[in-house]
Amino acid sequence: MRYSVLATALALAAVSGGAFAGEGMWVPQQLPEISGPLKKAGLKLNAKQLANLTGDPMGAVVSLGGCTASFVSPQGLVVTNHHCAYGAIQLNSTPEKNLMRDGFNAATQAAEVSAGPNARIYALDSIKDVSREVKAAIAAAPDALARTHALETLEKQLVAQCEAEAGYRCRLYSFAGGNSYRLFRNLEIKDVRLVYAPPGSVGNYGGEVDNWMWPRHTGDFSFYRAYVGKDGKPAAFAADNVPYTPKHFLKLADQPLGAGDFVMVAGYPGSTARYALADDFDATADWTYPTVGGHYKKLVAMVEAAGRKNPDIAVKYASTVRSWQNAMKNYDGQLDGFQRIGAAETKKAEEAAVLAWLKKQGRKGEAALAAHDRLVTLGEEARAHRERDLVFGQLRNTGAIGAATQLYRLSIEKQKPDAQREQGYQQRDLPAFEGGLKQMEKRYQAKMDRELQAYWLREYLKLPASHRVAAVDSWLGGSDEKAIKRALDKLAKTQLGDTDQRMALVNADRAAFEASKDPAVQFAVAIMPTVLKLEQEGKTRAGDGLVARPVYLQAMADYKKSQGKFVYPDANSSLRITFGNVTGYTKSDGSVQAPITKLEEVAAKATGKEPFDAPQSLLDAIKAKRYGGLADKELGTVPVNFLSDLDITGGNSGSPVLDARGRLVGLAFDGNWESVSSNWVFDPSMTRMISVDQRYMRWIMQEVYPAPQLLRELNAAPKG
Repeated sequence: MRYSVLATALALAAVSGGAFAGEGMWVPQQLPEISGPLKKAGLKLNAKQLANLTGDPMGAVVSLGGCTASFVSPQGLVVTNHHCAYGAIQLNSTPEKNLMRDGFNAATQAAEVSAGPNARIYALDSIKDVSREVKAAIAAAPDALARTHALETLEKQLVAQCEAEAGYRCRLYSFAGGNSYRLFRNLEIKDVRLVYAPPGSVGNYGGEVDNWMWPRHTGDFSFYRAYVGKDGKPAAFAADNVPYTPKHFLKLADQPLGAGDFVMVAGYPGSTARYALADDFDATADWTYPTVGGHYKKLVAMVEAAGRKNPDIAVKYASTVRSWQNAMKNYDGQLDGFQRIGAAETKKAEEAAVLAWLKKQGRKGEAALAAHDRLVTLGEEARAHRERDLVFGQLRNTGAIGAATQLYRLSIEKQKPDAQREQGYQQRDLPAFEGGLKQMEKRYQAKMDRELQAYWLREYLKLPASHRVAAVDSWLGGSDEKAIKRALDKLAKTQLGDTDQRMALVNADRAAFEASKDPAVQFAVAIMPTVLKLEQEGKTRAGDGLVARPVYLQAMADYKKSQGKFVYPDANSSLRITFGNVTGYTKSDGSVQAPITKLEEVAAKATGKEPFDAPQSLLDAIKAKRYGGLADKELGTVPVNFLSDLDITGGNSGSPVLDARGRLVGLAFDGNWESVSSNWVFDPSMTRMISVDQRYMRWIMQEVYPAPQLLRELNAAPKG
C-alpha cells in the first residue's frame, strides 16, 4: 500500500539527489520506492518484504502504547526496554521487595506476574485509508466547532465499525497535518506479564547522570509475555490464560555487528515537529521547555526529599519521578541543541523561504499564505493563557483531585448515548479507566499528594488576575498561605485515596457527585463548567486548524519538492521505519566517539554507589574474563551499547534494531545529547541513536543475573 503520490515523488527526488544520512521516519509503505537507498545502506532483504506489515519481520513488532517491543519466541515472549517495563516493575514492588532495585526473574511461566491492569500489547493487523471520508465530513461542516465535532463523530463511527470484532483496538491517524487519514486495527492483548527485569544497577546503570549521554553502558532490556484466553483470543488477566502464539517472532542475529554495518528500526515514534511554524518553535524554546522543565526539577526534588524519609513514597512515586527526570533532561538537551545548531534561525529561514516562494506563485499561492496567517493567529490565541492552562491542568489532574475530576466527568458523559460521549469515556475505554483507578493505590500516598497539591495551589496564586479561574478563587476563599492551608486541610478529608471508594463511584450518577460531601469531589464539581468551556474553545481552534493546516503543509511539501528534497510525515505514534549504519561521531569539542562500548568500560565506570553501583557478580565476571562465548572478535570483549545514525524519538524506546537480514541485533533505548533537538531540526552530523547490543543482553542473562530458561526459549543457550 502506498503512502501517497506526493511522498513517493519526493522520496524518489531524494534518491536521485543521493543524500539520505539516516534522516526520515518512513511510513512502511514508502519503502519499496526507496529501495535504492536501502540497498546502498546495506539492506539484504527485499524492501517489499518490509512493506508487508503483518509478515516477517514487521509482524513481530508491537506497540506497548508509549513504547515499542517485539515478539522473540513462539510462546509470546516480548522484549522491550527496562525503562519501558519500569511502570510494571514499580507496580510489583514494595519497600520490602523492591524489584526496581533487585530485579525480577520468573523461573517458570507460573511465576510470571501481571504487568498491571492497563498493560497492553498492540499487534498491528491492518491499515485502511479513510482520507476521502474524513475530508468530506470536515468539508461539509458549517463552522470551526462543527468541523471538530464532525471529525470526532466520524472517528468514533469508524472505530466502532473497526472494533466490531472483539479483541481489536482501532485508532485513526492523521498524516501531514490532515492531508491523509488512516485507520489502524490492532489485536489488543490485555494480559501482559512481567517475565524478567535485570537489577536496576544493570537496567538503569548510569541513571540520570548518563541519560542522553555517550559513551553509555546500560543494560536497558526486560521481557514480558503475552497471554490470551484458552480460545486464543485476547482476554483480561486470568490464572488459566495461556501464552499467545504470534504469527511471527524475531530471531537473534547470528552474525556479529560492527562499525559501518546496516541497521534499521521498526517502531512507534511519538511525535516530532519538523514542519511546525517558527512561532510555535519560538514559544516552545522560550517558554514551554524552560517553564515545564523548571517545574519538573522542583517536583523531583520535593518527592525525592520525601522519599528519603519515607520508603513507601520512594517506591510509589518512583515511576512518576523517573518520567519527570527524563522529560526535564530532554528539555535541557533540546535547548542546548537549539543554541548549538541555530535552530531558531533555521526555522525562520525555512519558513521565510516557503512564504517567499508562495508569493511568487501569485494567485496560486494565496490560499496557502492565508492558511499560514490563520495558523499564526491560532497559535497566538492558544498561547494567550498558557500559564493558566499549565497550572490549572496540573492542579486538576493531581492525585485525589485528578481521580475526582475524571469520575465526575464520567458521570456526565454516561448521561449521553455511547456514540456521543467524549473520547476516553466511552464503553470501550472503561476497562482502562477502571484499571487506572485501581493502580492508583500503587502510585499514591496521602502526605505526598498533599505536598503536590500545595505546590500547584501556590503556583496558581502566582498567576495574574486575568489568568485566574473564578471557580478556583471561590473554592479557595483567599489568596494567601492561610487559604492554601484551609484548602489542604479540607482536601485531606477525601475518601478517594481508598481504592474501594474510588471504584464505588464508577457507577455513580451525576446527581450523586453533585450532592457529595467529599472535598475532592466538591472541587471537581466546582471547576467542571470551566473545564468544559475551555475544552470547547480548544475545539474551535482545532476546527480552524483542520482547514488551514493541510493547506499550508501541502505548500511546504510542494516547496521542498521544487528544491529536490524529500518529505516524510512528522511522527504521530504510528508505525515507522528508519535506517542507516553503525557509526560514531565527533563532538563539538572535537573528541571522536567510538561507535561501540565494551564490557571492561562498565567496570571502569563502577564506583560502588548509585547510579554506578554495578553488581558484584558483573564485576567478578568481567575481572575473570568470563565472556561466555559472546566476545566480539574485533573488540576482543563483549560489546555493550552501540551508536547508529538512525532517526528516532520518544515512543521508539524498546524498538528492535534489525540487521541487513532482519535479525535482532539490539534494542533502541536512547539518543545522544546532541540528537535531542532533532525533534524539531534534524542534524545528520550529530544525531545518533543509542542501542543495547543483544550480545550484552545475553551475557547478563548468562553471567550476571542468570535466566537459562529464557536463553533456551530464545534459542541462545550457551553451547557446551
